[in-house]
Amino acid sequence: MDEIALPDIQEPDLTPLDPRYKRVLRIVGAIYAAVFLLAATIGEIALDGWEGVFWIPALILGALLVFGLPGRRYRSRGYRLGADELRVVKGVWFHSDITVPLGRVQHIDVGQGPIERANGLATLVLHTAGTDNASVSLEGLAHEDATAMRDEVREVMRAFMQ
Repeated sequence: MDEIALPDIQEPDLTPLDPRYKRVLRIVGAIYAAVFLLAATIGEIALDGWEGVFWIPALILGALLVFGLPGRRYRSRGYRLGADELRVVKGVWFHSDITVPLGRVQHIDVGQGPIERANGLATLVLHTAGTDNASVSLEGLAHEDATAMRDEVREVMRAFMQ
């Protein structure tokens, strides 16, 4: 019987994301967990006599969001920048493997949210022609790496335009 490949096993030809990205995923998970715990607290107060019916599932979900999923999400992501294409692999439950020919890139963005900026990370977004999957984002890059990749892709774009 064939074995099913788990998505959180990093392929050897892919470059892993910056390790600080795990911290960002944990912070985002903690924010969601805090919202769930606040909602659970309101539920516990509103329904007298139902102690723990909201808190226990919220605590389990919060622990999963902060300690369980970030590591798996980090390990399930990677990329490879070749001479003429960028391959982006991601997904724990819904796995995607996207290859973008650099000659089809129309413009490139490097963005940072407040949590990414505080951790020195950035997201590289490649925009291509078309409507479906016209943008491919690569989160979890060191800001320096994202800007260097942007400049490298820009050079490839210039070569294709000539």
